[in-house]
Amino acid sequence: MKKLIALLLAVMMVFALCACGASEEPAAEEQPAAEAPAEDAAEAPAEDAAEAPVIKVGIAAPDVTHGWVAGVAYYAEKYCKDNNLEYKITTSADAAEMTSALQDLMAWGATVVVSWPQWTGMETALQEVIDAGIPVVNFDVDVACEGIYKVTGDNYDMGYQCAKYISDKVGDGAIIAVMDVPSSGSVCELRKEGFYAYMDEIGYDMTNVFEVTLESFARDDGLTVMADVLEKNPQIDAVFSMDDETSIGSIQAITEAGRTDIKAITGGGGCQEYFRMIADEQYADLGLCSALYSPSMVQDAIKTAIDLLNGGEAEPIVVIPTTIVSADNVAEFLDPENTVY
Repeated sequence: MKKLIALLLAVMMVFALCACGASEEPAAEEQPAAEAPAEDAAEAPAEDAAEAPVIKVGIAAPDVTHGWVAGVAYYAEKYCKDNNLEYKITTSADAAEMTSALQDLMAWGATVVVSWPQWTGMETALQEVIDAGIPVVNFDVDVACEGIYKVTGDNYDMGYQCAKYISDKVGDGAIIAVMDVPSSGSVCELRKEGFYAYMDEIGYDMTNVFEVTLESFARDDGLTVMADVLEKNPQIDAVFSMDDETSIGSIQAITEAGRTDIKAITGGGGCQEYFRMIADEQYADLGLCSALYSPSMVQDAIKTAIDLLNGGEAEPIVVIPTTIVSADNVAEFLDPENTVY
């Protein structure tokens, strides 16, 4: 009997050991398989994060001497804030200061640079930035550097479109005052070139077109010069003003003089104050318009620089087409948040 019991206990122990081995073996095989995907998933984000370039936007601008310059700073800062970009804006009074500013931006760690040099002699400083592997996009100005990009408006087309607007408003034979600002260099030269090109195309009577000279685009200059023009000319049908602030000053002179003969006034830029005047019924008879050369173009320059940083491609020169802003479409361009320009 004792032998039988011992034999039964031995058999039961064998079955128990087999059962334990069967339940433990699959667990040992499954463990590595369960850990492998988790390990891969943990590593993937780290690799993606390492590949994403750091974006630090350096903006080298001139000192604010005109509302349009302030507008450039406004739109640059707005774009960087809206897109949670780290940025630094420097302002300079001359080429020497901007050279130092570019060096400061590199020391700060800028990974892209948008520059707006308004003086000659900036080639060496900008080439140094480019050679350091930092994408540089020039805003509005040509600089002879290898590997530089540019975003700009079309000054020639602005004049061309303004001429078309005026001729459509007042017809052939009308008396047109052209408000020239020689100190602006190629800006007014190109706008006048486009203006006269269109007038030549349509065979306009150029004996009724005369030029007056302003020292700057400041509205005070527009006011002073237009007051003098009105005094000397009893009849004027249209004013080719090449800047929004010049136009604002001219409108003040016309209003104060009580003149009702002028039926078309152009402008240029992207000034919100002028846009509000275009939309205002009290100025409807003046036929106001602006050839859009918006400071918001600086946002296109920043986008281009970031695309280049991320390995994208861009045209060496990007020209923003001209849009005429008039009473018909001005509502599309009003920006209540912009109290700067």
